[in-house]
Amino acid sequence: MEATKRQFDEVIGICRDLYRKKLTDYGAAWRIMRPESVTDQIFIKANRIRSLEIKKSSKVDEGIFSEFIGIVNYGVIALIQLDKGFSDTIDMSPEEALKLYDRHITETKELMYAKNHDYDEAWRKMRISSFTDLILMKIFRTKEIEANLGKTLASEGVDANYRDMINYALFGLIKLHFGEK
Repeated sequence: MEATKRQFDEVIGICRDLYRKKLTDYGAAWRIMRPESVTDQIFIKANRIRSLEIKKSSKVDEGIFSEFIGIVNYGVIALIQLDKGFSDTIDMSPEEALKLYDRHITETKELMYAKNHDYDEAWRKMRISSFTDLILMKIFRTKEIEANLGKTLASEGVDANYRDMINYALFGLIKLHFGEK
């Protein structure tokens, strides 16, 4: 589990660094996005990963690794938007956006540690393409919950789905970054 924690922290650091740099470039311009739009943005990233996995080639010079980073960062943005609501303006400083990122990624990481204990690191034996499919399934579940105005009968809410998407993307990043098959 210590290796997992170290690897998790390293790939989270990569994601956080890009998030911080984009905050410097654009500020928290994503504050205007409604949660459904963030879900669609995550869908675009996951769909592109699946397309690249199937086609085995890319015509744009960004690969699967960068798309998994996008899923992590948009997943955190989605959690922030759920907490704060969307805004008609950029109403958040980069410092506050980074603080909220850290809070949500820490909560998500703690969830992963608990599940990892119970599942005994089964994800290490999974294929990266399975993470892609699971993320897409979570997106479709989220879209259904959004279409039902957040009401569920027996399921976890949208936030739990976003956390799972983030964790599956982090698993993919770990396997890609550290060369695990």
